[in-house]
Amino acid sequence: MSETLFSVENLKVAYPQRQGEEINWAIDGVSFSLQPGERMGLVGESGCGKSTLGRAVMRLLPQGSQVTGKVVFQGKSVLDMTPEEVRKFRGEVVALVFQDPMTRLDPLMTIGDHCLETLKAHAPELTTKEAKERAIATLGKVKIPASRWYQYPHEFSGGMRQRVAIALALLLQPKLIVADEPTTSLDVTISAEILQELTRLCSEENMALLLISHDLAMVAEYCDRIGVMYFGKMVETGPTEKVFRRPEHPYTQSLLNAALHIQSIDEVSADHISTHQPPATLPSPLLRVRELKKHYIIEPNLIERLFQKQGQTIKAVDGINLELYRGEILGLVGESGCGKSTLSRTILQLITPTSGSVEFAGTELTKLSRKEMRSQRRHMQMIFQDPHACLNPAMTVGENIADPLLIHGLANPEQAKTQVLAMLERVGLTPSETYYQRHPSDLSGGQQQRVAIARALITRPQLVICDEPVSMLDASVQSQVLDLMLELKQEFDLTYLFITHDLWLARFLCDRIAVMNGGQIVEIGDTKEIFQNPQHEYTQKLLAAAPLLART
Repeated sequence: MSETLFSVENLKVAYPQRQGEEINWAIDGVSFSLQPGERMGLVGESGCGKSTLGRAVMRLLPQGSQVTGKVVFQGKSVLDMTPEEVRKFRGEVVALVFQDPMTRLDPLMTIGDHCLETLKAHAPELTTKEAKERAIATLGKVKIPASRWYQYPHEFSGGMRQRVAIALALLLQPKLIVADEPTTSLDVTISAEILQELTRLCSEENMALLLISHDLAMVAEYCDRIGVMYFGKMVETGPTEKVFRRPEHPYTQSLLNAALHIQSIDEVSADHISTHQPPATLPSPLLRVRELKKHYIIEPNLIERLFQKQGQTIKAVDGINLELYRGEILGLVGESGCGKSTLSRTILQLITPTSGSVEFAGTELTKLSRKEMRSQRRHMQMIFQDPHACLNPAMTVGENIADPLLIHGLANPEQAKTQVLAMLERVGLTPSETYYQRHPSDLSGGQQQRVAIARALITRPQLVICDEPVSMLDASVQSQVLDLMLELKQEFDLTYLFITHDLWLARFLCDRIAVMNGGQIVEIGDTKEIFQNPQHEYTQKLLAAAPLLART
């Protein structure tokens, strides 16, 4: 083996705490090393310290954090670097890709400005033309066309924003990339393309990769070695194939079993498969969408207007037809930017459609006034991808869940509290009185998502639109939340429109699957038929790109 590129020895990290409090080590004695060109995966449940470790090695911890141990890059101590050395270290030597790109991108800057700012700060010798050429070439590697150079982060889907974040990390050709859940919001094809690109760069540029992820199948496919973290400790490490084939620690075994539970449809009991009759034998659907369109026009910039160029039309949703029947789960899959989330928001009339029809329980939603639509929304609720972003941080958990009851006038404060406590019990947050008083920031990702589910169900809706509701959760928590959602579906007689980029998750959960590409549904059918006999070329491409854990 060549000289060690990066090493961590007995690292311990504690976040700032009040005077007199006992030290709570978020990272407790972790050691590992990386060679040039090596790819290491770091897995574990939310709150185990994976992201803290990534931030610690980049010197990005909050002021007042306690750090002991060694972090060494090519023989130089990272913890002893001067502020100027740290600035050059970040980006030029080690780049960090965060999980949530929206919080890392400046909403007032275009994508092009982000790229140029990064290059000018670290490579001032480049001319503006040279910097733009390098940036456009790097954006192209993550499938972002040059035509979107002048757009702002809010004009991109979550997955495309993540592609921008990855491009920014690659701009300076670093020696090590620390990627913290870099493909959480990406579909399988783009995830595969980006990780294949990162893998190629690791090989060609002798660049190392520390991949922090809860996706065990992805880590198994792209990483040479794996480290398993549990409560701040590295409980198991070794070559990926060895750890997956012969896991020694009980926690590693439980993670693998949870992931295989989702990927193996044969293990799902009959009670966990929602059943529905073929559409031909059913009465009218609960939701009927006809020729639904949502088009956006990108206004030309000043130079384009001088040359009398027209604005560009983006057809986010372009003539969608689908029906959703009571009691079924319809999965909506497709790549980031294909229009899945736009479709869901257009169905709920959170976005006004360009044209088309949305009929819910016999009522045409596109013709309703704002007041009438607000009344309808108690019957149509949404569970979002990021629960932290959709829960009010200034309100307690109890207040967040009770809010829809009070908004719709379904209960007085006393009645609302009783219903909220019962719902907290139902989603497994016990003792409910304790969770009622807590704030969202006090909870783990899985607990926050349970709160979001409770909030969505508190008004007793008929339809729940689930937009990537478990994509940010690790395998064990993901399995628990999915089982909970299936139990609640039976108990409350719910109908789900389930948006996901995880095909195995869709197979586990859904009765039928609709495949979206370029704003259109290119294939729809029973789940079993879609997986066994995909008709459309794009569906075949999705299935081929989906990583699968091999059962041993």
